[in-house]
Amino acid sequence: MLSAGELIAFVATADGVKARTFYEGVLGLRVTSDDDFALVLDANGTMLRVQKVQDVGARPFTALGWQVASIRPLVEGLKAKGVEFQTYPGMGQDELGIWHAPSGAFVAWFKDPDGNVLSLTEM
Repeated sequence: MLSAGELIAFVATADGVKARTFYEGVLGLRVTSDDDFALVLDANGTMLRVQKVQDVGARPFTALGWQVASIRPLVEGLKAKGVEFQTYPGMGQDELGIWHAPSGAFVAWFKDPDGNVLSLTEM
């Protein structure tokens, strides 16, 4: 039914200026619109709407993630821009915070300014 539709991703922010600085300036996503309701970005052809709300109430699980070809240089590059990667007890992550999943994938988690958990995954 929806297999022909284009996916739109959503995440929320309580501070549109900080969100724009992070998603555009740090992550390098192109802004397509910024109004009172949402910051809209192009995430490699997928629309990402960062909804502007009063209170985010970030959750402890991944809200958005990117599949990447090579995780290590991206983690190093984001760290150089001040991004802090999350480490979780018992996960056995390496010195950069990258977890080697049983499936063979490599995953690293970080947060946006509102505390939304974001991830990078190398399959």
